[in-house]
Amino acid sequence: MIAIVNYGVGNLFSLSCSFQKIGAEAVITSDEEVIRKADKLILPGVGAVRDAAEKLKTTGLGALVCQQAKAGKPLMGICLGMQLLFEKSFEYGEHEGLGLLKGNVVPMQGYLDESLKIPHIGWNALRFTKPSPLFRYNKEGDFVYFVHSYFATDCEDSVVATTEYGKPLTAAVQKDNVMGCQFHPEKSGEAGLRILRAFCDF
Repeated sequence: MIAIVNYGVGNLFSLSCSFQKIGAEAVITSDEEVIRKADKLILPGVGAVRDAAEKLKTTGLGALVCQQAKAGKPLMGICLGMQLLFEKSFEYGEHEGLGLLKGNVVPMQGYLDESLKIPHIGWNALRFTKPSPLFRYNKEGDFVYFVHSYFATDCEDSVVATTEYGKPLTAAVQKDNVMGCQFHPEKSGEAGLRILRAFCDF
């Protein structure tokens, strides 16, 4: 069973429907006992890191997710959920992440050419940088759907895929049992469903 961690800032219904489509058992929950009993965890997220990190802290779910991941349970962060896996985010200030992966989350502004629109919204191709079981059912160049204004950097040891938006941007990461997608698999059609299926088979 997969637990989609509900801490108040996720695209939960779409994720749940996507797992249903591929025949996987997934529950949306904030119940600590359910999360402990789950085989795998999904950390979703939309919005700002500051608010999300605060909710994870005040609910105790952040500490629980870290404990479960450090014990070896597969964990995948999606969009903001991926950004929370890193050490720090510089979104409207400096905020501590969960620290499960080395790296920081920084603004695109100042990195991308000024002619490019921010946030980066739309379909972009994946470029694999190293093998990952997360993409066992996908091929190089599959298009997935992004919506973000910040991206992960200083995380070379975990980057498994990038995308091109004027310059390379981190698209997906994996370090052992901890992984993340900056894009939304649940909004990425068949390519996204294949990624979710690979996570189920991890």
